[in-house]
Amino acid sequence: MQTVTDSFHAAAGKASFIRKMFEKGLELKQQFGEDAVCDFSLGNPDVPPPESAREVLHRIADEAVRPLGLGYCPNAGIPACREAIADYLSRQQGMRLSGNDAIITVGAASALVCFFRATLDPGDEVIVPSPYFVEYGNYCGHFGGVLKAVPTKEDFSLDIPAIAAAITPKTRAILVNSPNNPTGAIYSREELLALIALVEETNAGRGDSERPLFIVADEPYRVFAYDGAEVPAILPMSKFVVLAGSFSKTLSMAGERIGYLAVNPALTVADGGALLSTLTLVNRTLGYVNAPVIGQRLAAAICCETVDLEIYKRRHDLMAKVLSEAGIEFTMPRGAFYFFPKAPGGDDVKFVDALLKEKILAVPGSGFGRAGYIRLSSAVDEKIIARAAEGFKRAADVCR
Repeated sequence: MQTVTDSFHAAAGKASFIRKMFEKGLELKQQFGEDAVCDFSLGNPDVPPPESAREVLHRIADEAVRPLGLGYCPNAGIPACREAIADYLSRQQGMRLSGNDAIITVGAASALVCFFRATLDPGDEVIVPSPYFVEYGNYCGHFGGVLKAVPTKEDFSLDIPAIAAAITPKTRAILVNSPNNPTGAIYSREELLALIALVEETNAGRGDSERPLFIVADEPYRVFAYDGAEVPAILPMSKFVVLAGSFSKTLSMAGERIGYLAVNPALTVADGGALLSTLTLVNRTLGYVNAPVIGQRLAAAICCETVDLEIYKRRHDLMAKVLSEAGIEFTMPRGAFYFFPKAPGGDDVKFVDALLKEKILAVPGSGFGRAGYIRLSSAVDEKIIARAAEGFKRAADVCR
């Protein structure tokens, strides 16, 4: 059986690709200057938050009083903020949620970590469609969980029969990320309903077990959907769905570390709120204590707004144009702000090295569980995307 240490070593090997690109980027920028380097390695949102954020922060500064100004607050979040997030999610998901159905976490990452701490025993499995965000292995591996990757289809849609074949009595969760990092895929309503049917059937077979199979939906990129693409509301589909998200990308407030974890109200009724109570306790005992209070109040005030999504759309379209003109094959991403093109010649590490010679930073797909591809972030200025066009062509020609 894979140990926690084995899990960390495996995840560290994949994460090292991203670290290598970060370090190479610093080296190249020092050597040639910031303007000479085209860095597509990190999904770091640079579009300003909504203008209303400034006004809200001034108001918070004027109104802040202890204990909910800069002091401790309830572990699950400030009650009024939980209600505001619940109202936001009610509109988004098309079902009524109360503040008792959600907790506020230190970003979506801690939402996932808290869930795995609350539900996993050592050796339990978490199925994830591949390619996937590299840190997932750490999130469940902290507690002895085993990340079990199941490849998606050629177009990155879900392979439901393959997922079904991967389920064992040790499978505790199926983790889906849509819009997806790194592919930009959005899973359709039909795919999600088929996945729900699989989970419901599995849980029916487990009888009255207190260890059901969950679907964990990780949705930090939900608002980034292009050309009329729909991101289906998954929470109403089953009481076994748990929804994680954050405002890092939608409001460009990644440093404030405000996320959330919401459960279907039917589960709250069925288990008497036991899962939320456990998650709240875990949220404290893992050392988070509570999410930052200024960030909570800011997110609660402007959660129904977004950054200027047209900026991301222009970048998305320009990146597609640059890659197409370079003859690089890719599936058009329908959401998020990443591209996951095939590496010309099939060797992703070789292609990334060729791009480095052009002062272009990318990450090998091997780090995301799919060799032969690279990940590019389009969360960069249009001038940088345009400037990289000739470098992409030259690197692709070298590798063919």
